[in-house]
Amino acid sequence: MILVDTHVLIWDALAPQQLSAHAVQALTQANETDGLLICDISLWEIAMLVQKGRVQVDRDCQSFITLILQANNCQVCPITPQIATLAVQLPQTINLDPADRLIVATAVAEHVPLVTADQNLRTSNLITTIW
Repeated sequence: MILVDTHVLIWDALAPQQLSAHAVQALTQANETDGLLICDISLWEIAMLVQKGRVQVDRDCQSFITLILQANNCQVCPITPQIATLAVQLPQTINLDPADRLIVATAVAEHVPLVTADQNLRTSNLITTIW
């Protein structure tokens, strides 16, 4: 199982050419085996980006999110007490974006690699990343 960063979900749905070959391979393999893990905060991030017009889709936001979930073998991971605690304890080098902190905390708590293009997260020694 792999954890998928929000932008990777969006790119996979709308602009797959932005994904690295290694990321595509990881997504394909996970979809065919034990699946993708998606943080529930990513659903909120997608909704916010669609609402603000930063992500353009040809359907309403809820339908777009549902389509992403149905197109993948995925499990949405809720914010647990452990994930919430880890997120606030992470060093500032992760960055101060609450969504990124929750995503990293989820990777730590679930012991899974994170598929991300985010250079800041990729250079962190707290998690394993795929890109």
